[in-house]
Amino acid sequence: MASASLSGARRRAGARDGLLNWLSFALAAVFMATIVVALAALFTHASPAAILAQFHNPIVQQALWVSLETTAAAALIIAVFGTPVAALLSRPFRGRAVLDTIVTLPIVLPPVVAGLALLLAFGRMGLLGHALRMAGIELPFTGAAVVLAQVFVAAPLYIVTAKNALERVDPDVLDAAATLRASTAYALLRVALPPALPALGAGLALAWARALGEFGATITFAGSLPGVTQTMPIAVYTEGQSSIETAIAIAIALLAVSFIVLLAARLLSARTLPT
Repeated sequence: MASASLSGARRRAGARDGLLNWLSFALAAVFMATIVVALAALFTHASPAAILAQFHNPIVQQALWVSLETTAAAALIIAVFGTPVAALLSRPFRGRAVLDTIVTLPIVLPPVVAGLALLLAFGRMGLLGHALRMAGIELPFTGAAVVLAQVFVAAPLYIVTAKNALERVDPDVLDAAATLRASTAYALLRVALPPALPALGAGLALAWARALGEFGATITFAGSLPGVTQTMPIAVYTEGQSSIETAIAIAIALLAVSFIVLLAARLLSARTLPT
């Protein structure tokens, strides 16, 4: 009797596990199919010849150049200013949780809210608008506004990755540097950063990809001026209302670049320090 009961329990457990496996497979298949179908639609709506011809369109070339130029500047700014912030947040101190939350807030903030905040801070009638005008600086609806919007929304991705990498640096190594009277800045540059460089590179690649895809904050703070502030995502939106082939060509270029960057970030992540 006991043997039959045990055998029945095993069959029910086996049937339950089999059902859960199939359910997991079905959910994963639906999710993957949604992504693949959506991406495939970009390549099937128009002929390859029609898409390739659009890359000679001045709108496409201008949007591509503006995006590459502004995201390169944004990535440089993020690396220069974000690395010290990540180093600061990698060390325990009172109030770190609050500062960490403020720094990473743009990750969950709606981009259009970020753009509105930048406009109210640096716009002509903004918090610092008068001071900037007195200094002869005009930010809204300029290329600098595009860069600032990209930095605002993308920098947290780099800072979070860099902070996690710097937290994994052996504290004994830093203590040894301190015993040799190495300054904090010297220990950061010569001891902590070298082993963390692959992770920092991966974080910067993710931040650059986020900046490349930025839309809401940019169009709110910088507008959509072709050749000046019209980045590739904004061009996809504007051209999608008049020329779907042009919008698709820009979207495919964005897709290709994003895939390459994400793959590079994944490869760099594989070379990070062991946990």
